[in-house]
Amino acid sequence: MYLYPLLVVIAASSFGIVSTIIKLAMRSGFSVSEAVTSQFFIGFCIAVCISLVTNRSNFSFKGVKILLFAGMLTGLTNILYGHSLNFLPASLAVVLLFQFTWIGMLISCITRRQFPSRIEFISLIILVAGTIPAAGIIDVDLSQIPFQGWLWGLAAALCYSLFLYVNGKTTASMTTSNRLVLVSFFAFMTTAAFQSPEIIWNGTLFNEGLWIYGLALGLFGMIIPVFLFTIAVPKVGLGMSSILSAVELPIAVMVSVILLSETVTTLQIAGIVTIVIGISLPTLLDKDGLLKNVKAKYRKSDKVAKGSSI
Repeated sequence: MYLYPLLVVIAASSFGIVSTIIKLAMRSGFSVSEAVTSQFFIGFCIAVCISLVTNRSNFSFKGVKILLFAGMLTGLTNILYGHSLNFLPASLAVVLLFQFTWIGMLISCITRRQFPSRIEFISLIILVAGTIPAAGIIDVDLSQIPFQGWLWGLAAALCYSLFLYVNGKTTASMTTSNRLVLVSFFAFMTTAAFQSPEIIWNGTLFNEGLWIYGLALGLFGMIIPVFLFTIAVPKVGLGMSSILSAVELPIAVMVSVILLSETVTTLQIAGIVTIVIGISLPTLLDKDGLLKNVKAKYRKSDKVAKGSSI
């Protein structure tokens, strides 16, 4: 009952580390575009190595359309979020990105054709209430924010929600390592089309040390989250996964304090505690419902696996 929700939390926590690593890369003289490109290039290289070592079956392309969208949405999330930072303060950009919590719940309601449970709805309200103080946005003057900044930020949130939905789709006759290779490849190609692919051949990536940050970004921003989301989201469901993924913000704040020596206010701590409470509510108060959902998802995916083996 707790294993698959825990995998979602670990995956989202990995994403929370990415912003701090990018800031460290910027301190070393690299741009955001260069850091993001290195993230997906090295992430793709790691995925290929994992597939070569662990995959004992033939590489299958069945269900590749789903993975094409998953990879494109992963790359677009980072591209749109980067664009939003050109118009928004970092704190507001984070808040807009975290609108994926209710957007993901909305997508789940539409696809399942049912309303969220009372506990999920209450949890969502608590998460939204805790996000604003946790991101330190209370003192930000919103009157001077350009309209396109809001659009870029909300578009990034929409892409992230759609990524969770698409990546949670099962693909018959394809191993998890094969999925990882294809998702990372399409994510890299999408990013390369809009960011800085020249770092691969002009010496920036390997000769100037960008690969160190790219390795960390590839692991925490691509390999770990995509791998774990692939396993856990089909079992937990999109609505619950969106709620659990809100742990990304507290992790981002805590890691920035540890590695960047950034200060955290009492109000931010209160917001983080509020988010943790909102994340924990569905698991603690609706154990029977969560267990039932995990069992149902497991039986469904098991039938798909048996059908594909036949």
